[in-house]
This record gives sequence, C-alpha cells and structure tokens, in this order.
Amino acid sequence: MNTRFSCVGCGSCCTDHHVPLTLGEALQWAVDGGSLIVLTEAFLADGYGVAAEQLTHATRRSTVVQSGSTQAHVAITFAAYNVGPCRNLDAEKLCRIYERRPLVCRIYPMEINPHIPLRPEAKDCPPESWDQGPEMIIGGKLVDTELSRLIEQSRQADREDIATKEAICQRLGIRATALKGNGFVAYLPDMDAFATAVMDVVDGVDPPQADTGWSFHVAGETVVSTLQMAGARLTTGEPAGYMFIALQAG
Repeated sequence: MNTRFSCVGCGSCCTDHHVPLTLGEALQWAVDGGSLIVLTEAFLADGYGVAAEQLTHATRRSTVVQSGSTQAHVAITFAAYNVGPCRNLDAEKLCRIYERRPLVCRIYPMEINPHIPLRPEAKDCPPESWDQGPEMIIGGKLVDTELSRLIEQSRQADREDIATKEAICQRLGIRATALKGNGFVAYLPDMDAFATAVMDVVDGVDPPQADTGWSFHVAGETVVSTLQMAGARLTTGEPAGYMFIALQAG
C-alpha cells in the first residue's frame, strides 16, 4: 500500500488534541504558560496487560515500579493539555512556535508506536491531504527518511526520559495507573507544583516522603481478580485527584 500526504493547514490536528511531549518539551511548555496532562498506564512484570508482540516496545518506554507485593512496568506520558485550539495556534490557523514545535507535531500524521499502522481514515486530516504531496509510504514501508529520524528520536526520548518522569510523578503524588489496554489514568497537575517537582529532581532533593508504590485503577471483574491474585495494589472507590478513562467495559 502506498500513501502520499501533504498538510493543507486546516488546523484540525491542532484542536482538542493532547500532544505527547518529551521531557524537555514539557518543561518548555510549562515555562511558556501552558498546562499539562499526565497519562499513566502499566503492565505486570510477567507481561500481563500487554500483547506479546508489543512487549519489547512497551518495556523500553517504561520503568519498573512496585505495586503491592509485585512489580509492574509503568509508562508515563506528559502531554500538552489542549481543550479547543492549541494555545499556539493563531487566528490564521498557523503555529506561532512552528520552528520549535514538538516532535509529535512534526511527525503527525505518522504513528510513533511501531505496532500501530497509519490509517488515514482515523486521522483528522481532510481527504485532499492524502491526494497530494510526496509518497510517504511505499509498499507499506515508510520511505521518508526525515520522518523516520524524527520517529526514532521520539522513541529514544521515551526511553531516556521515563526514569525522570517517574521521579517527578512521585513528588507530585501521582501514584495511580491504569492497566495497559484497559484504560488510562489522567492527572492535571498544578503547574507551580510541577515546576517545583522538576527542580527538586534536577537538584537531587529527596522526596518529602517514602515511596509507597503504585496502585492500579482498572475496569472489569476479571482484570481486578487477576491483578489481586498477582499481588498488585488496587484502588477502590472513585478516583481521587485524577480521572480514569476506561477502554474496556467494567
């Protein structure tokens, strides 16, 4: 399958999208006055929660944490929180920070996860975007070398940033996660507290209290039972300080 693409500047991808950021980009976003959303998902050390073919990719972008009497791999995404148009989109639907826009913006509409194929019908780009421009994919293979470089740069940042992001989360009291594939846990941190947490991590300041590990917030009796049998800690009741976005029926 061959796919061509050319951005027509419609601004759809810049509206109502929470854009994943590298750690450096998240810090810059905060400095610029933007808000962040923190998304967490995890799978058990024995692989429960992730498909076998995705295990290597998922493991590389996660860090090992304690949950109850077992261990889990948690992945943490710092994303620009955009409700409506991006704060950097001007009246002409042009990006005010185009020259330093985030990696994900440069990569769109391509996928970063190697296990998710590009599906034009799932993107916000209008049909004419796919009727013009250079061929991006030929025979199912990405042939745009610059896009390939950016995608690998994004994956590398995921791997390099995860330990620091986990330390920042500890200082923010972010200790709940969804099970990968079952949902997402989403936090909207106070940005002053976020800035303080970042500085503490950078300066090597010890966290204010001992780490008590992570808890799972999940949907579905089978998932709950499996995690309990594994010794994982589960949250009970309504989310406190975060939102749970279920991907599977409860």
